[in-house]
Amino acid sequence: MTSALNGLVIADFGRVLAGPYATMLLADLGAEVVKVERPGSGDDTRSWGPPWVGDESSYFLSVNRNKESVALDLADPDGFEAARRLVDRADVVVENFLPGTMDRLGLGYEAVAQRNPDIVYCSVTGFGGNNQLPGYDLLIQAVGGLMSITGPDPYTPTKVGVAMVDVITGLHAAVGILAALRHRDRTGEGQRVEVNLLSSLLSALVNQTSGYVAAGVVPHAMGNRHPSIAPYEVFQASDRPLVLAVGNDRQFAALVDVLGRPELAADQRFSTNEARVANREELGGILNVVLAADTADAWFAALTARRVPCGPLNDIADAIALAGRLGLDPVITIDDEHRDAPIRQVANPIRLSATPPTYRSAPPRLGEHNSMAPQA
Repeated sequence: MTSALNGLVIADFGRVLAGPYATMLLADLGAEVVKVERPGSGDDTRSWGPPWVGDESSYFLSVNRNKESVALDLADPDGFEAARRLVDRADVVVENFLPGTMDRLGLGYEAVAQRNPDIVYCSVTGFGGNNQLPGYDLLIQAVGGLMSITGPDPYTPTKVGVAMVDVITGLHAAVGILAALRHRDRTGEGQRVEVNLLSSLLSALVNQTSGYVAAGVVPHAMGNRHPSIAPYEVFQASDRPLVLAVGNDRQFAALVDVLGRPELAADQRFSTNEARVANREELGGILNVVLAADTADAWFAALTARRVPCGPLNDIADAIALAGRLGLDPVITIDDEHRDAPIRQVANPIRLSATPPTYRSAPPRLGEHNSMAPQA
């Protein structure tokens, strides 16, 4: 089966998460990705554990399948020459060093484009190419406003439980790369692609940043509530928490009908979304009393039958099991001759009818493909 990006070569100088996540998505779609790592230690995430899978970090494994690894010292003449030969034959370069680092090494965009003029060169930074500030996900969540709207109240800033800014930035990088390749297909012209964590976060905050930019409203943390929709939060069933995500008046009428309180749909305090938002405290008190009469699973079955968005509060194991029951095939297994057991991983979420993602190789051992590095 031909993959969508067969024949595309990516020189991957990315480390940690944003860059490697982007290149893994492209590798799943068929690109040949050669990951350049520091000799001896490799990508930082190789040492980020627990959890471990044997002697390997599950963090590193999560974003580096379908790649080759070459260990090169870019400050060493031989290492530099090997890296330069790699970028000479590449279609795409991805890097997320501090701004200016690749220029000092002689592998910046201008130097690479002079030798390989149709190159698509993607730089991922924390705060943009003109700023030397290091970018880590927690830092960006703090200075980018995400922590100010996350948590139980305005006085308890809380980070999201995964490096979501890195993931969002990796997605933006992948989109930018594909757009630049489409332009190159039409014109033969390469270009530089730049994404940064701060701008990616501000874009991903969508309605929250729009509320400030367009309406001058500075949002704050509201726990699990939504600033513009109600009921849209966590409630307590008889056994465990249950989420209601009621987005319109039809759904609200169906909700209160199932709950045995159909008169609430005509109550002026709750008859429209705007009214429900204004009276969310009173509405929440009523709903919690009714929902406490049965289990989360029972409400889930009854409400989803009426197309009311709801669900129990799952942990990761529950979530994987749910995706499996829904036929989403969330877990894939990759056999590898260099490991004692197959590697289990979360599947690529993109579905393509003609050129679906493929899982050709497990995440590489450090320097596993040095013998395959381009030679003079």
